[in-house]
Order: sequence, then structure tokens, then C-alpha cells
Amino acid sequence: MKKFLIVFTALLLIHLTSSHFLNGQPAGLTRGWRAGVAKVNITPEGSIWLAGYASRDHPSEGVLHDIWSKVLVIEDSLGNRAALITNDLLEIPIHYSTQIRDRLEKEYGLHRSQVILNCSHTHSGPVMRDTLANWYPLDDAMEKKVKKYSEDFVEKIVEMVGRAIYRMIPVEISAGNGTARFQVNRRNNSEAMSEYYTDLKGPNDYAVPVLRIDRKQGGIMAIVFGYACHSTVLNFYQISGDYPGFAQIELENLYPGTTALFFQGAGADQNPLPRRSVPLARQYGQTLSAAVDRVLNEKMKRLVPLLKTAYSEIPLQFDGSPPDRQELLGHIHDTSSTAPYLKLMAQTLIRRLDNGEVFRNGYPYPCQVWKLGDQIIMALGGELVVEYALELKKRFGQDVFVMGYTNDVMAYIPSDTILSEGGYEGTRSVFFTRAWSRNTQTAIINEMSSLAGKLGITPIEAPDHNETAGR
Repeated sequence: MKKFLIVFTALLLIHLTSSHFLNGQPAGLTRGWRAGVAKVNITPEGSIWLAGYASRDHPSEGVLHDIWSKVLVIEDSLGNRAALITNDLLEIPIHYSTQIRDRLEKEYGLHRSQVILNCSHTHSGPVMRDTLANWYPLDDAMEKKVKKYSEDFVEKIVEMVGRAIYRMIPVEISAGNGTARFQVNRRNNSEAMSEYYTDLKGPNDYAVPVLRIDRKQGGIMAIVFGYACHSTVLNFYQISGDYPGFAQIELENLYPGTTALFFQGAGADQNPLPRRSVPLARQYGQTLSAAVDRVLNEKMKRLVPLLKTAYSEIPLQFDGSPPDRQELLGHIHDTSSTAPYLKLMAQTLIRRLDNGEVFRNGYPYPCQVWKLGDQIIMALGGELVVEYALELKKRFGQDVFVMGYTNDVMAYIPSDTILSEGGYEGTRSVFFTRAWSRNTQTAIINEMSSLAGKLGITPIEAPDHNETAGR
């Protein structure tokens, strides 16, 4: 009997030890990831004003292909959850972004750090209320239609996230990076000559980050992928997701039963060139989907089921005080101006002043970091230029996923270089007539580094340029 107890105790200790540690990981991690996906069609009914080009002078004329909002909800082995929501839209105004995130926290317990709300920045999607709608001369009927579309959108997103949570099942998550080279730095290369260049100038980021979510019982549940390039191939009046829309369609056709979610990177100063035709939009979509397909069929990095998230907002300052009523009236009466949308924006700002609003000399800018296993995802607000992605990758590694256009798209977010050079991206802030302050890039990069530190992410030594130049 004594011998039996000794053997039994030894076997029990072996069992307990093996159950608490597997491949050097705590026992909880053996439960693995869980995930759910859902999508909702956000194509508006009938004609609506499209967002993105200030020169548009009338509402939409039909649909090239439907546009969608999609969500991937993930849960790690400890029960930590996060929701990545992608949208075939130019932007989501902060008023509605705040409503969505507040509702997701109240109804599903997802606080700010656990929700990424990204837009593809298609210039062929519907305008939403309270932002670029101020660029266009909308009549009362269109104002009501835009308002209803925006409010219905909030309800659709909240319901969609709930469906994804309900559908969660065991999965494996893997990460990788591909390459596509149709983005062109628009500040340094003329569009008119784009078909003839043999030497493109300016900084670029050709990475195609990819997440693969596989059902444990077999088959790909979802493909998350991104690219840093303006969604401006098309400039006509038909609704579409532009090249990201074509890329998602291509991948979902290639992998039936899979949901493909596109996120926009730091592409504010990157254009798809050449452009301006549906065949080119389809070509770039196929190019991007082919880059993703290559990554899916090569060895990808399997992610340990541990999720960490962090979020903050920092007060970005303007270069000078906000415009006053007299200055805004000057814009309205300036007969030399060639930008009607600036006059409309000035009129909107005057109405806000007349309603008692006091303009602040700053803006709450959203910064966010996720860590899935050892995969770092950095998400930032606004129209983020490419130098931010390059700087973050220099600090934290070339495999980092960088998103712009996340949670709030308030204006362009220029780099130090662009603020010094000026030009379109360098002179556009929340007030349009005010540039951001010269410490903008430093403030944002420092805050992203601080958030990374809170998640246990440490900077790496930047590789020597000569060492990597030949790769």
C-alpha cells in the first residue's frame, strides 16, 4: 500500500506539472485562441453624396460593388477580448466613433483599448454627418439622408459585433508580412509622369501585413490584411471600396467561406499610380490579394494565445491659436480662393462659434497598441503619413503592423519633414487654416513608445542600413 501511494503521488506530480506547463507556457495557454467574425452591408440605398473629393458637385450615380463593415473578435486563453472593425468608408466622424465605442463598452464590456475602428479611406463611399458633409452644398433632404445613414451605421456596427461574439469558436492565429509596390509617394513624384518613371523618389512602406485565423476544425475563418496607400484609384460617382474593395472580393472568392478584412496603414502621402480607371482599381486589388495569398501559403508565425491592449489620447497642439470669427469671415469673402470647400468649412466653424463653442488650441489624438502573442499592432488616428510607420518599425521591428485612420480621422498627421516642407499634407489640421505644431511627430512617437512599454514591448536596436540594403 505504501509503495502504491508513492507511485500514485509521483504520477500525480507529473500530471500536475505537465498540466501547468506545456512548451514552457502556463497551462491556461493550452486552451488557445477563440474568435468570431461577422459582416454587414453598408451600401446606402439610392443616391447619396460621396466623401473625399472636394471637387464633387453632385450625389452618387449607382454602385460599382457593395461596401461592407466587418469585425473580427478575438479572445485569448485568459479571456481577454478585442474587436478589430474594418470599414469601406473614408472616415467615421468622432461623434459616431465615440457612440460606437461607448456602446461596445456598455453592451459587451469592450473598453477603448480593446476596440480598433479602422477605415479603408475609400473616396467612393458615402459621406457621414458632422465632418466632410460640411464640404458639400447638401440640401435639406440630403442632410436628412446623411444623418439617417450615419445613425443607422452605429446600430449596424453594434449589432455586428454582438453577432461575432456569439459565433466565437476555437482558432489558431498566425502572422506574416508580404510586399506590394503600387504605392507612390505623391509628394515627390508627379502623377502625370507616373507611367514613365524609372526611379521613384520619397519614403515608402511596401509591407502587406497579414493575420490568418484558422478554425481548429479546419478552414480559414478570416484574413486580416493591410496596405499603406490612399484609396483613390477611382474618382467618379459610383459607390465602391476602391482597390481595397476589389482585394477583399478577390480573397473571399479565392477562399470560400472566409471573411477578408482590410485595414488602411500610414498611407496619407501615398497614392496608387497610375490611377483613374476601374481596370486599374481591379488590378491593384488583384496585386494586393496576390501578395496576401503568397503569405498565406508560406510559413507564417503562429501566435501564442496572449492578448494585451493599451489606449490613450494625447493633446496635439496647433501652430498658433485657432481661427477667430473675423479670420473665418475673411476666408468666406476671399474672392481669390480656388477652394470652395474652405469657404463652406469656414461657414460651419462660424456657426459653431455662434452656438457658443470655444475652440481649443489642441485636439485629443488617439494612440493604441495591441500585442497578440509576439505580434505588435500599432494603431493611430488621422490621415497618417508614411514616416510614422517607418519610425515605429525602426524602433520596434520591421514586422510591426501599423494602422492609420483608426478611431478618429480628424485631419492629416504630418511628419517633421512634411511640416518643414509645407504643402498640402503639412497645412491641413482640424481647422484647415492651421498647421499642427512642430513637436507633433515627437509627441505621437513618444506616446506610442510609452504604451508599448506598458505592454512589455521594448525597442530594438535599429539595423545597420548597409546590412539590410541588399536584402
